[in-house]
Amino acid sequence: MAADALKTPTDLKTNAVKTVAQALNGLLADSFALYLKTKNFHWHVSGPHFRDYHLMLDEQAAEIFAATDDIAERVRKIGQTTLRSIGDIARHQTITDNDADFVAPEAMLSELRDDNLKMVEALREAKDLADAAKDNATSAVIDDWTDQAERRAWFLFEASRKG
Repeated sequence: MAADALKTPTDLKTNAVKTVAQALNGLLADSFALYLKTKNFHWHVSGPHFRDYHLMLDEQAAEIFAATDDIAERVRKIGQTTLRSIGDIARHQTITDNDADFVAPEAMLSELRDDNLKMVEALREAKDLADAAKDNATSAVIDDWTDQAERRAWFLFEASRKG
């Protein structure tokens, strides 16, 4: 009975909704992992470009964190449940953690660029699933999240260029 209490009405087909929700929960887990990695690098960046990198990573982390609520709310709007804990995030994330004591600034930017591009790939896959499920609202908002991740990857690329 408790699980039924969370069933939000939807006109989307059950199997399609579950598939979209699984993809969104994966995106949510990766968003939290990417957020924390970005904040970690923000806190631990060093070197001659410290101020620029520190501010850019803080802006990017805030953008990533802001998307988490929208992602989770999409899952709920289509009648499914979302992630509930750090452990749940760890079970679903594909973005790898970085627990190194020191990471050179160039390596930070490169790793985050690659992670954001990986997020773009996952977003495109989720969009295909949403389109197949005729979930127009999810499909539309994924476009915004994709644009944000591409922009972050672009900025990380440009900031890491030499000369």
